[in-house]
Formats: sequence, structure tokens, C-alpha cells
Amino acid sequence: MHTLLDLRGSIPANIHITDGKWHDSNELDALTPEPYAFYVMDKAYVDFKALFRFHQAQAFWVSRPKENMRFDTVKQMDIADVKSGILEDSRIRVTGYNSSKLYPEDMRFVRVYDPDNDTIVDFISNNFEVSALEISNLYRHRWNIEVFFKWIKQNITVKTLWGYSENAVKIHLWAAIISYLTVARIKVDCNSPYSITEVATLIRISALERTDLRSLITKLDSSIISNQNVKELSLFDDI
Repeated sequence: MHTLLDLRGSIPANIHITDGKWHDSNELDALTPEPYAFYVMDKAYVDFKALFRFHQAQAFWVSRPKENMRFDTVKQMDIADVKSGILEDSRIRVTGYNSSKLYPEDMRFVRVYDPDNDTIVDFISNNFEVSALEISNLYRHRWNIEVFFKWIKQNITVKTLWGYSENAVKIHLWAAIISYLTVARIKVDCNSPYSITEVATLIRISALERTDLRSLITKLDSSIISNQNVKELSLFDDI
């Protein structure tokens, strides 16, 4: 289930359910890039032909380079804050025979030290306007898509499918997505301070109580959901 999540509300903007033979990078070909929007994706989606199409459409993208990506450094750029963990900020150009033809313009390379895991992490992007720190922070939002999938799996029990035919799998997944959107709409309508995951938890554990829904999800009570929160992964974990 390939999902494009709108970070302004953690709501799916596009969902495409495919079989296992559909490669992640093919999904970019099915999208129409929105000018000046940022698309954050992991390295499995890196397809230079598709990324260059996004670039030509004036859309921005942030990802991780694949291990075998070859490139030359065109220019080293200044690092505004040496305490930010940014080790390198440079303008690069890919040099692989096919890659250089598919993406013939410069891209940005940012290298960051991750103190949580004591490791060095690299990013690539076509945006040269925001700071290197903002590039790394943008990648942090990739966690939101993992939260979405965790919610789908844990709250709608997608781990156990109703059937294994194409139709059965799609019905199950679309039912889960509709449930997610229903909870999201309830959260917005009631102006709940809780996250979508927390609202779903409150509804689930209070299903048999005679409690007004609006009161239930607007009254802050950390003890109710303290054991339900999903632990956030490290910023740079590959998942």
C-alpha cells in the first residue's frame, strides 16, 4: 500500500494498493508533482528519471542516497552553524553513466551526525534554498508515514487479513483507511487535543461506557493513554 501523506493533517493524499512485484520507485511515475511542495521519501523510492521530472515541475524532494550512488562534488557550501551536527553541505552531480543522463543537473548533498545512534547520515535533495539543518529536519517527517502504517496495523488489525484474494485484501485495507479517516474527522470536528492514534485508543477502551464522545476526547487525561503511545523511532532509522 503506497501512501502519500499530507503532513498538514497526517491525512493520505494518495493511496495506491499494488501487488508485491510493483517496485517502490515506480510509484513516483504515478504521481503528479505539485509545484513548490516538498516530497520526503526513503531511498527505495529514488528513481533519477522520476526525481528529475519532479525537479522540472518545480517540486522539491528530500531522500537518502543509495550506497552505490556515484557523484562528484561541484562546490562545498558554507555551514551556518557548526554546532548543528551538519558535517557537509555541498552541490554535487551524479556521475554514473545512466544516472547522469537521467538527472543531468546538480543536486544537494548533506551529511549529518546523528548523536542518538552515534552515526553519520547522508541526504540528497534538489532544494538549495533552505538550510542544511532544515533538510535533515524535513526528513524527520518521514516518521509520520510510519505512524500511519502502525495505526492501520495495530488499530484495524490488518495483521490478520480476512482473505488473500486481490479483492479481499483491497476491501480489508480500504475499510481500515476509511476507519482512519473517520477517526481523523471526529478529531477535527471535536477539536480534540489528542493525536489520531490517541483518539482511536480512547474510543476503543471506552466503547462500552455511557460517555459523551466529545467530552471523552477533549478532556485531557494522560493516565488513559500513557501506555498506548507509540515510541518514536530515531530520526534517521531506516524502516
